[in-house]
Amino acid sequence: MRGSYGGAVSILTDYIGAWVANDAERIAAAVAEDCVVTECYGPVYRGRDRVLQWARAWFEAGGLVHSWEITDHFVTPDREVAQWRFECTWGGNRSTFEGASVARVADGLVVELREYQSTAELYEWQGSWR
Repeated sequence: MRGSYGGAVSILTDYIGAWVANDAERIAAAVAEDCVVTECYGPVYRGRDRVLQWARAWFEAGGLVHSWEITDHFVTPDREVAQWRFECTWGGNRSTFEGASVARVADGLVVELREYQSTAELYEWQGSWR
């Protein structure tokens, strides 16, 4: 069963929820056999088996997703886009950042996913830059 967001079926919320649940098998179940996932840090994972390998390795290395809050989201028949706030621990360091995911979906699965991250702390501009 797929999640819903604003009444529309959302594959992306299932994928994000699987990361929050620290569930590698559920992450892999949300993507197509021939998917391409491009993480905001640069790695590209091709295929469901590679995504499963990545997720397992990430959790086994001590990675932990504390929260992944969707702040804006829209769903069309073949695309989903979400803006979010992400908090995790990786390598013993806890961090939080904002970003966005753009997904192409088909047959109830993520076919292509590209993630983007804000690389600086956001602030209200008051006439000068930091």
